[in-house]
Amino acid sequence: MASTLKISKKAPAFCLPDKDEKKVCLNDFKGKWVVLYFYPKDNTSGCTKEAVDFTAHLKDFKKMDAVIIGISPDSTNSHANFAAKHNLKVILLSDPEHTVIKKYGVWQKKRLYGREYYGVVRTTYIINPEGKITNVWDKVKVNGHATEVKTTLGESCRRM
Repeated sequence: MASTLKISKKAPAFCLPDKDEKKVCLNDFKGKWVVLYFYPKDNTSGCTKEAVDFTAHLKDFKKMDAVIIGISPDSTNSHANFAAKHNLKVILLSDPEHTVIKKYGVWQKKRLYGREYYGVVRTTYIINPEGKITNVWDKVKVNGHATEVKTTLGESCRRM
């Protein structure tokens, strides 16, 4: 199942705690581009690679007036350890109740070794300075993803 949010729709508002337990809201970034990515779990191989890749490209995203926000169900403490261990510079938000994760349609039924369970489906959104979704990547493959998002955002910035 793909995300239920569509391109050109207003991105659902949210406020969640970051790794330092400071409340961060989507509205805090009004007037900026937001790359919002959802990932399953801190310190797993794919999630670590994704966060490290976004951090590596952060300077380029900042030049486009964009912020990178990652959301997972992990605790703020887990995020703090994850960020420190891998020197991550992206914003990591904690959603253990799956409130925002469900709003964005990324809490879905998954299958692994014949077992069904619910979890976060790796998904990325680009939200424009007016708060509308411009791009969606469902069931993200990590390799090359940060570069693809950066390229797409660059094209969007040139069109504005």
